[in-house]
Amino acid sequence: MSAFPSALPHGPLEEIFPNVFFVTGAMETRLMDADWCFSRNMTVVRDGERLIVINSVRLDEAGLAALDRLGRVTDVVRLGALHGRDDPFYVEHYQARYWAMPGMTHESGLPADETLSPDDELPIRDAQLFRFHTTTIPEGILRIDRDGGILVACDALQNWVEPDAFFSADSIERMQAMGFFTPANIGPLWMQNAEPGREDFDRLLTLDFRHALCGHGAPLRDTAREDYTATVDRLFS
Repeated sequence: MSAFPSALPHGPLEEIFPNVFFVTGAMETRLMDADWCFSRNMTVVRDGERLIVINSVRLDEAGLAALDRLGRVTDVVRLGALHGRDDPFYVEHYQARYWAMPGMTHESGLPADETLSPDDELPIRDAQLFRFHTTTIPEGILRIDRDGGILVACDALQNWVEPDAFFSADSIERMQAMGFFTPANIGPLWMQNAEPGREDFDRLLTLDFRHALCGHGAPLRDTAREDYTATVDRLFS
């Protein structure tokens, strides 16, 4: 296991909706000639006895033990081109199938076992895949048909209301200036890299959903569709 990036600090694995679990942890990286430390989220969906890991965050030994008590990890899903640091760990540790968007390659060389497609079978039985068409990098969102509709997003949708315990002081200062701490936001750095068109978001907002679990920020409950509609109108006016 030493070949993989080590586990960074993280919080507890919590059941946000029935059979849908969520954990927030740290991410350390270097971007734009600066060191960054901020938070990121992993969502785990239980489908029968199977566990599907989305936006992976490596857990420490106690966290892995808590995960194992929930079921058996069988699948790892990569929705965003800018995430994936801990995917190889989960794929090898659990001998899991690896799912990724078309055109998405992992920097470690880890190949995808399955391609995520709106028209093909997905690892979650009651899920559908939304795929961005206008972006310069691959990105997808899963809609799970539970509790009025739950979106599981990576970078395209965010909900950082305020900094949390996993941020460094320098990262807080930079990200405040860049507008990251905005409820029901579209990721500012992702917008720069992906260059999405409004038509993708208009198509996304035709889906029926109430909640959003994003790769960054707190769970957004009950008003997600209305809140993201307002954000799209503001950013693409």
